[in-house]
Amino acid sequence: MDLEDRPGRTCPTEYRYSPRVFDRAPEIVADTLYVVGGLYGNVEALEALREMVWRERDGATVVFNGDFHWFDVADADFAAIDAGVVASHHALRGNVETEIAREDSGAGCGCAYPADVSDSVVLRSNEILGRLRETARRQPGARERLARLPMHLVAAVGDARVGIVHGDATSLAGWGFASERLADFDHDRWVESMFAQGRVDVFASTHTCLPALRQYSNGVVANNGAAGMPNLPGTSAGLITRIGRRPFAGAAAMTGARMAGAHIEVIPLEYDHERWVKRFLAAWPEGSPAHASYYHRISQGPRSTLAQATPAWPDPASA
Repeated sequence: MDLEDRPGRTCPTEYRYSPRVFDRAPEIVADTLYVVGGLYGNVEALEALREMVWRERDGATVVFNGDFHWFDVADADFAAIDAGVVASHHALRGNVETEIAREDSGAGCGCAYPADVSDSVVLRSNEILGRLRETARRQPGARERLARLPMHLVAAVGDARVGIVHGDATSLAGWGFASERLADFDHDRWVESMFAQGRVDVFASTHTCLPALRQYSNGVVANNGAAGMPNLPGTSAGLITRIGRRPFAGAAAMTGARMAGAHIEVIPLEYDHERWVKRFLAAWPEGSPAHASYYHRISQGPRSTLAQATPAWPDPASA
């Protein structure tokens, strides 16, 4: 079996779409849009997000763009995420939700991991997905609700057209908006063609678990990394993407850009980290697959620095 055909590395054909699908009327019109990717079953982060939205002067429209489930294998946690996301806001299905909703398709976790991710990480992700699917089976109607979620949405924020995806402009599990790809200037032509074919000004994505924001001649890619996990060494905050007609009035954005009159900002999501770690360890103790793959990041932040992961980020002062 070729590497790319193994569970966890394969990208099912039904995950794919043309960038031209974004050339359509928007399903969402908002003055302020929060795009929340990679919540990963973090109940504390969901609670913190509610407070952040409440503090917005004119409110905000929230879109969860996939992988809002992951560590929430406890029945009560899964139900809380299901109620707080699917039943309350706009949501896309990421690869996690897609594979939860169906029986084993041979895609494993559906992550389509690239070759530089170790086989042990891939295997553990497949094991996490299997446990999560068992939890979902115990939740009446949950898998059916996830199966009905779209793979992408289009939003309008003022004059800016926003393509909201889980992976990239051509695949639910695509890595074309990963920080290392956006730092490769040989990749620019592909990205700029995605804006042109989709007739969008901003692509808001997640999936790759590390943040990136880059401005091009005809658009901005904003990948928030993870709302439910730390994104920089020594930090505990998640990150979300905020796109608004006015800039964020709260804590300073980590970085930002402007396009078509909209402010595109990556902002911290500060949640009760101590309580979240206790919840995580109760479900995933030492020796479990999620502990092996994620506990270092959850407790200390990722190993990648901002400069390493996103060398092409613009200076927020110039945005």
